[in-house]
Amino acid sequence: MLDFPKWKVWSIWALLGVLCALAIPSLVPERYAPNFLAGAPHINLGLDLAGGSYLLLEADTKDLANSRIESMRDNIQGQMRNGTPRIAIGDISTRDGQISFLLRDPTQVDAARERLLTITGGGAGMTGQREWDIGVVDTSRFVLKPTQAGLAQAIDTAMKDATEVVRRRIDQLGTREPTIVRQGPNRIVVQVPGLQNPQALKDLLGKTAKLEFKLVDQTANPADLAKGIAPIGSQVLPYPTNPSGIPFIAVKRAAIITGDQLSDARQGFDPQTNAPDVIINFNAAGGNRFARVTQQNVNKPFAIILDSSVISAPNINEPILGGTASISGSFTVDSANQLAIALRSGKLPINLKIIEESTVGPDLGKDSIHAGILASAVAVLLVVVFMFLTYGRFGLYANLAVIINVFVIVGVLALIKGTLTLPGIAGFVLTIGTAVDANVLINERIREERRRGRSIIQSVELGYKEASRTIFEANMTHAISGVIMFFLGSGPVKGFAVVLLIGIATSVFTAVTFTRMLVVQWVRRTKPKTMNI
Repeated sequence: MLDFPKWKVWSIWALLGVLCALAIPSLVPERYAPNFLAGAPHINLGLDLAGGSYLLLEADTKDLANSRIESMRDNIQGQMRNGTPRIAIGDISTRDGQISFLLRDPTQVDAARERLLTITGGGAGMTGQREWDIGVVDTSRFVLKPTQAGLAQAIDTAMKDATEVVRRRIDQLGTREPTIVRQGPNRIVVQVPGLQNPQALKDLLGKTAKLEFKLVDQTANPADLAKGIAPIGSQVLPYPTNPSGIPFIAVKRAAIITGDQLSDARQGFDPQTNAPDVIINFNAAGGNRFARVTQQNVNKPFAIILDSSVISAPNINEPILGGTASISGSFTVDSANQLAIALRSGKLPINLKIIEESTVGPDLGKDSIHAGILASAVAVLLVVVFMFLTYGRFGLYANLAVIINVFVIVGVLALIKGTLTLPGIAGFVLTIGTAVDANVLINERIREERRRGRSIIQSVELGYKEASRTIFEANMTHAISGVIMFFLGSGPVKGFAVVLLIGIATSVFTAVTFTRMLVVQWVRRTKPKTMNI
């Protein structure tokens, strides 16, 4: 019992001192914090404490399926036309969620199949199924159907990319510690603490930011446009700001350039009208292609398309060289800046829509913090008074352990850069209330041994030894519950579990090891003849 070497004593004090020091930046109000604490680790406040926005985004998987079919159709046309030998095909149909086309020359069926096998991908993940089923009808008509395994893999890939795009967009808003996680196969949870303008966040995440430059088809008949009919090789797109008054325009299907070839985008102003616009820079390949196409199409209009809607259709008065262009429209400074952020962070590979949202005001968060601090203070005070009145000196040691345990929990949360939520505060208060359970068991066992007539040293030694087994078993069941909540829960439940698990570990250490060290030092120093407990 008295075998407690000095190195162990110093190690315990050093460990607790470091963890308590880590708690200081989180406990000092930011406006009063000295400069040297600016970069120190601290606890992040969750959405319910700091205020902010919560959004649940759901992917439009039907739109992704249609996009895959459109992309495959363009790919098939290119492969058949540009391959050697050239394979002539008729019009490609994309009705009923499948692709079908007729070969002009039935003798090229085998060559066409080989090319289709190279562009339709291999197996979908670990399923062994192909991404597309290829069939031949009436000896010369090919039919391609997307498989469920291929679609599931495409959705998973798109959701991974979309999560990263959402993260980049939110980071560029200048927010701190956003939470962006996938929920299920086609949903993304976004939590942005401290955000003062939730509408800007919704507008930003609602943009797919699919940017395309396409040539305008000037052969289109206005009467056909009104019916949604475009010439072969073209498509009809909405053009709300069309100067002619017709809210539609026909553009070539093939894109001159896409947003994937952008290197930068920023908000600027039109030098002639001083209206806000978006200045974009292309990468080397995109700049060269844009210069070549504009040289070949001087005095022809081209359309700037964002998310399948035409923003403007300016005329190419002269070749646009230098890899820089501007997008003008009915922009405000904020909307132009949001578009620049969306373009800069990349287009979303899949459309996302907001299906659930909530906003917590900063005042409500402050009220929650004040209530949590008050509850914690009351819990500590009541526990301290009870333990001191009941167990005297040993209660004083337990109280010191409880107070240090409060700082240690905060220090550990700061060290792991944890996020404290309102349920986390509940877990914190619960931990404080139960932190002295171990000391109650130990002290009662020491009392029992003293009643049996054992000496002070024997009573203390047996009290800690026999009670420790019960303490560890009881806390192990709590820890199992906390682990289950951590892995199966989400949001508030997980926040509660994190604080609970940290509190279990720290309270056992402070209640058993730390108080035992204090008792050993007291017994060594005073060699008491009697003990009141």
